[in-house]
Amino acid sequence: MHALVLLRMSSTFFLRPLLIAALALSQLAFQGDPHSDQRPIAWNDLLDRPREAADLRISYGTGEQEFGELWLPDGDGPFPVVAMIHGGCWLSQIPGTILQDYLAADLRARGVAVWNLEYARIGHETGGWPGTFQDVADGIDALREIAPEHDLNLENLVFTGHSAGGHLALWAAGRDSLPEDSPVHVADPLLPRRVVTLAGINDLADYRENGPGRCGEPDTVDNLIGPLETQTPTLLAQVSPGDMPAIPVDQILISGALDPIVPPRLGEHYLQRAQERGETVRHIVLPDAGHFELIDPTAPAWAVIRETLTPE
Repeated sequence: MHALVLLRMSSTFFLRPLLIAALALSQLAFQGDPHSDQRPIAWNDLLDRPREAADLRISYGTGEQEFGELWLPDGDGPFPVVAMIHGGCWLSQIPGTILQDYLAADLRARGVAVWNLEYARIGHETGGWPGTFQDVADGIDALREIAPEHDLNLENLVFTGHSAGGHLALWAAGRDSLPEDSPVHVADPLLPRRVVTLAGINDLADYRENGPGRCGEPDTVDNLIGPLETQTPTLLAQVSPGDMPAIPVDQILISGALDPIVPPRLGEHYLQRAQERGETVRHIVLPDAGHFELIDPTAPAWAVIRETLTPE
């Protein structure tokens, strides 16, 4: 059984390119954003609000970032579960699980358990490929161990993630296609009945080439998976949902129409590729929503998003 631990945040040496990307992200609502007068919040505005706390913090490994926060509803289970992966451009210096606390609290109040994952990111010792991916895989699979004690219904499991976390949630839903010689292959990965990406970076090659630069791409993508010359089809099929074999679960892509970080056109690109592979996928574009409205439970967008995450 996993030990309950309170993990201390480490201090990280901020490499200059990563710091520039983080500063740019924090100022999205104010600098160079053609929709800034229409978008109510940036991520720092969201975090200025009071937020509730998870019920438990549980380690799934020995690394400092290898933990999840479990939000448990009142009453008796079994509880449906949302496994949630935060975004932040895969960068260590951008806030982590706290970005998702607001959504987690809303779902908990509605009878849904939430497993909110932390993981090593770019700037952490084991961040990037394969460490970031290994953490997400281990964190997801840890649900099998904690489910009995906390009466979690893994037959009613949804994965979701925001921005870079959307990439990782969608990747986790496709892990059964990983070749046996992959460093993150497992024989029987835990898969959801559905995956919902919120402004997800669903195709790394597309984002590297066509992203608007708000996450520091292309450099950030290269820092995540390695330099361009190593980004072979074999590697991309292990790290990017856009290049993986068909993902066998229902997929819902949600974009904000005003999003300057992951514009809806990137969701359309992925939708076309996934449909060509015969996958069950749909793309919802929400009007009057930018990037961070998708993780704000007070925004109109949340009512639509919540319906995709809660039991039918």
